[in-house]
Amino acid sequence: FNRLLKVMKQSLIDIDLAIRGFIVMSETLDKMYLKMQNNQVPDNWTKVAYPSLKPLSSWFKDLIERVQFMDDWLKGGNPQSYWLPGMFFPQGFMTGVLQTHARQYRIAIDELAFSFQYLEQEGKEDIEEKPEDGVYIYGLFMDGARWDRENNIITDQFPTIMFDKLPVIWFKPVKDYKPDPEQYHAPLYKTSVRAGVLSTTGQSTNFIIHVATESKENPSVWVTRAAALLCMLND
Repeated sequence: FNRLLKVMKQSLIDIDLAIRGFIVMSETLDKMYLKMQNNQVPDNWTKVAYPSLKPLSSWFKDLIERVQFMDDWLKGGNPQSYWLPGMFFPQGFMTGVLQTHARQYRIAIDELAFSFQYLEQEGKEDIEEKPEDGVYIYGLFMDGARWDRENNIITDQFPTIMFDKLPVIWFKPVKDYKPDPEQYHAPLYKTSVRAGVLSTTGQSTNFIIHVATESKENPSVWVTRAAALLCMLND
């Protein structure tokens, strides 16, 4: 985030000087000016930023919320619940949670995997204390289906409502965890593009983890409907 903010600050100073004629309007600054006029995130920002499909206006608002979340975490210590979509590299956070659990209980990290529980709490304001193990995650969305809060299962979407905001989910490390084949293991993506490329760490730049979700239907039903979890929407 510091690198992104540094690039943004310097480029905004430069484009202000270029518009007023104090420095030459380079090709990079010219493209940046056109992108901002069209409410798009400039290319020189996206190169050092996190994946996002938002227009510039909502992207900037989202950035402020992300930086505020990180600032609160840094100054106030570990929060009671975590805004996974607000992180630059959520995969690294997932690995860190497993490492912390492995050290605490002296278990080999290779023997750990996440189990998942959808809670009644809808957001961070409803969480009163941290879980004994694992982390509470909020701010996710479901695409291609919705979460039935009465029956605690994945079910069909409501008409005209494309995305369903999910309640808090408990990501709990479990030793020798064996997924239930009757659950739908919904893929969690950063953006709705879903596609991604492998990063230098060997992990996808977009896919994060499969989240086991209770279902009355056969999991193949939700595979066919391409039901998935998203960290952010496009607006």
